[in-house]
Amino acid sequence: MHTLTVALGERSYPIYIGPGLLDSGLLKQHVRASQVLVVTNETVAPLYLQRVVDSLSGLRVDTLVLPDGEQHKTLDTLERIFDTLMAKRHSRTTTLIALGGGVVGDMVGFAAACYQRGVEFLQVPTTLLAQVDSSVGGKTAVNHPRGKNMIGAFHQPRAVLIDTDVLSTLPERELSAGLAEVIKYGLIRDREFFRWLQSNITALMARDPRALSKAILESCRNKADVVAEDETEQGNRALLNLGHTFGHAIETATGYRLWLHGEAVGAGMMMAAQMSEMLGWMPAEQLAPIRALLEQARLPLTPPGSMTAADFRSLMALDKKVLDGQLRLVLLQGIGAAVVTDQFDVQVLERLLEQSCQH
Repeated sequence: MHTLTVALGERSYPIYIGPGLLDSGLLKQHVRASQVLVVTNETVAPLYLQRVVDSLSGLRVDTLVLPDGEQHKTLDTLERIFDTLMAKRHSRTTTLIALGGGVVGDMVGFAAACYQRGVEFLQVPTTLLAQVDSSVGGKTAVNHPRGKNMIGAFHQPRAVLIDTDVLSTLPERELSAGLAEVIKYGLIRDREFFRWLQSNITALMARDPRALSKAILESCRNKADVVAEDETEQGNRALLNLGHTFGHAIETATGYRLWLHGEAVGAGMMMAAQMSEMLGWMPAEQLAPIRALLEQARLPLTPPGSMTAADFRSLMALDKKVLDGQLRLVLLQGIGAAVVTDQFDVQVLERLLEQSCQH
């Protein structure tokens, strides 16, 4: 087992990474009260819910199983969590446990931030994407029909428990979607990690346990460092959104149903890399290895054929990185070096959108 720390002073918390952690008793150690609500979804519940409940023996444990899918990451679904907490008479000392992917983690974290003005919660991510990204850092939210993650709060978990064994049941598409966020860390701040990914992408796609453990560890280390420096995204934390402005537009345009978040981010990162090269900010020879790695991870490189440049323009105008009407993008100065900027040629962005939407 590896242990990392997200250093946030009195609110610092551990990230545990290793096999067999669901049965280790670690989860119970981080519950400070006798009352727990475990929230999961219809896909994960038959696989892992009972094991988590068993690991909490001696506590009063309630459970809630939600529908699976990004299209259910809504205020209506969030209300089901509040309804359960109220019906089961959970007090302000309760602990919520998010057992699932990024959708479950985001909603449970947001519910914990709001219920009785804030209760504790624990993250038990079961997808690669949630393990390397959304479970760490305290970003919680639900979607709105007009924009992804537009309603939310920053609320840090008490701990993150990453059992690498659960990846054995992960569908192939979910594995690829998670690798998009892994590749992101190499692109924005860790060129050595990008090179390691180039050498080990075949092993990762084959679910080699050592390769996956290394990828998760390095991704979480990068995420923890960034969050410790900028918890509420006032500066460099925005670098973690490489490809997300384009990707969120794709998810919103397709009703959060057709593409997984990581797939949209994969296409979005390719678009960001292309725009960086078109601006002359990134060496042209670095575009090919980025494209090759995304292809090997079986990620889409272009947006859905149904999307137009006008779709992107209208949806990106609602992005959370828009400040005072000015769109900011995360762009690359090279592999391992990213920047958040509004100082780009808008005509280049227009050209990128038109070219991308011709595919």
